[in-house]
Amino acid sequence: MLGVLVEKQATVPDTYPLSLNTLVAGCNQKTARDPVLSATDAEVLVAVDGLKRMSLLFESSGGRVTRYEHNAVRGLNVPASSVALLTVLMLRGPQTSAELRANSERLHRFADIAAVEALLEELADRFPPHAIKLARAPGAREARWAHLLCGEVQMTASHELVASSDEDSVSVGELVALKFELSRQAAEISELRALVLRMATELGLSPEPKA
Repeated sequence: MLGVLVEKQATVPDTYPLSLNTLVAGCNQKTARDPVLSATDAEVLVAVDGLKRMSLLFESSGGRVTRYEHNAVRGLNVPASSVALLTVLMLRGPQTSAELRANSERLHRFADIAAVEALLEELADRFPPHAIKLARAPGAREARWAHLLCGEVQMTASHELVASSDEDSVSVGELVALKFELSRQAAEISELRALVLRMATELGLSPEPKA
């Protein structure tokens, strides 16, 4: 739903912010969507409440109709260009860098594919990560990217991951969890190192290793 609000702000500014009816219609749109949804008003309102708690959505009550607008740039703390990429990933599922550049044209114009990939790498390197580069499928020329704003990547039939027979293979969710754990351990090691150095200084010991 966040993606719908970002998309409609750019494509139909005259009707933005969106009423509940137009928001539901945008969520259930049949074109440029993967997966295609069939959300009810009640389900959309539940999602609205969740986005409000995360400061990703504002609600205005001007006139007789309540309207909704996104706060993606500030709420996610990323530039508008990155929001455009995340929006296309939310609405259309995993895509290659070239597909993202083409499909985000109405939201943000990227100079080249390299600019798209640079932003995707930044999103993947955040903590927690907002995007992930999926393993290249057999026969595919390029790897696809997916967003992580809703947790583990959920693949639809048109973007189904090829199962591996290797017993040592790991899922996308396991890779994300591993990245979280490595980041946590790195922060913990840094804190312990600082503590040891401080204690060594207080005891008059040299923190530098002997040659």
